[in-house]
Order: sequence, then structure tokens, then C-alpha cells
Amino acid sequence: MKDLAPDSDAGGLRFALVAARFNEAYVRRMADAAAEVLVNRGAAAADLERWWVPGSFELPLACRWAAASGRFDAVLAFGVVIRGETEHFRLVADASSDGLLRVGLDTGVPVLNGVLAAYDAAQAEARTGGALGNRGAEVALAAIQMARLRRAVAVR
Repeated sequence: MKDLAPDSDAGGLRFALVAARFNEAYVRRMADAAAEVLVNRGAAAADLERWWVPGSFELPLACRWAAASGRFDAVLAFGVVIRGETEHFRLVADASSDGLLRVGLDTGVPVLNGVLAAYDAAQAEARTGGALGNRGAEVALAAIQMARLRRAVAVR
């Protein structure tokens, strides 16, 4: 049996990091951590682009533009939706997640979901560089592996 287990070498790969401005302080921490991982794993800074959108709801469309451009090996989406007094946060997080999945399936380009749905600011803090690590770094590692796997199976 042949195993395809992609490594985490980002050298020669191109990435779009699409980030939501809503709750920007948390989102920036994830996107910065992702960029740091990508560069530390061999990606050239010139092969990274960060695109800003208003909020998490707008992420799928911008990710579709990035994926359809043919310029990127993977697209990483970052957003933070924090629960308020209503369930609106869940609707936004679910719509964003569904849209990101659809973009990846429709285009064949790996689209990684870094949208964090948190019940409060403490949860967002803990997962964007706090006690529980940084979700952005995790998304970056998955993006590298998916881009490498895509190249290994020559899906274009």
C-alpha cells in the first residue's frame, strides 16, 4: 500500500490569508501566527497575501476569488465571531463554515477554516495565542499539508 503523508515544508507554495476585520484584534493574532508558521516552514514572504474583508460572513466570497485566481496553493480564512445576546453569532459562523467548505469543494483548492466561534472574549483570547494555543498556527500547518497533498496527487 502506498501512503501519501504530506510533509510540512511550505517552500515554493503560495498562500492567501483572508481575514475578517470584525473582532480584528483576535483575527490579526491568528493571521499573524499563520504567516509566521508558513514563513518558518519555508514559504517566501512574497508568496503570502493577506486580504481583509468586513466580517466572517464575507470570507467565503473572497476565498472563492482567491481560489479561482489560480495564484494560490491554499487559502486560509480567519474570523472570530463572539456570542452576544442572540444566536446571530451561530448563524454567521455556520454560514461562513458552509461557504468555505463549498469553495474548497467547488474549486479543488484547499480552503482552511480558521473561523472561531466563541461564547465570550475569554474563549477567543485563549484560542488566539492564549492558554490554548493559536488556532491560526494550526490552520497554517493543515494548509501546508493539504497543498502538498494536492500537488502529490496532481489535482489541478
